[in-house]
Amino acid sequence: MTEISLLKFERVGDAVLLTATVKFDLSAAIEEALLKGVPMIFVAEADVFRERWYWTNKKVVSVERHMRLAYQPLTRRWRLNVASGLITNAALGVALNQNFETLSDALAAVQRLSRWKIADVSELDLEQRHLVEFRFRLDVSQLPRPFQIGTLGQSDWDISASSRVPLVLESVK
Repeated sequence: MTEISLLKFERVGDAVLLTATVKFDLSAAIEEALLKGVPMIFVAEADVFRERWYWTNKKVVSVERHMRLAYQPLTRRWRLNVASGLITNAALGVALNQNFETLSDALAAVQRLSRWKIADVSELDLEQRHLVEFRFRLDVSQLPRPFQIGTLGQSDWDISASSRVPLVLESVK
């Protein structure tokens, strides 16, 4: 089961930052695929909506963070690539790359999003109420084709959670 155990927002200068903790366990099938060298891509998404009483809520900001977790058999280390867009084998683009000794250390980094900039204050109307819809999932559409077919309808491969909460900014001094 996947759950969002922490979700908070802060305002630092002109930025709105999100801090979240997502708790999940990898199934045996996912762990086995990772050990065989199949990278797993986790996606965190945050949408900020302005509440409107007369119509549906208006989406103001939408951001994504892609995290590619892979095992390096030659070095026996785990590699985590974090980027704001799709991560492909051809080009990682602008990405943060980290290496870990153990799977549990690498998973801890995936499960913890710390001070992620989701919006500029200038994009928000501070007189209005806002909602944030936060989603976290394992992106099975980016797995190799044989795995995509094998994951259909199997709960072992379902890692996803979402939360919709009011945007309450804590000012950091």
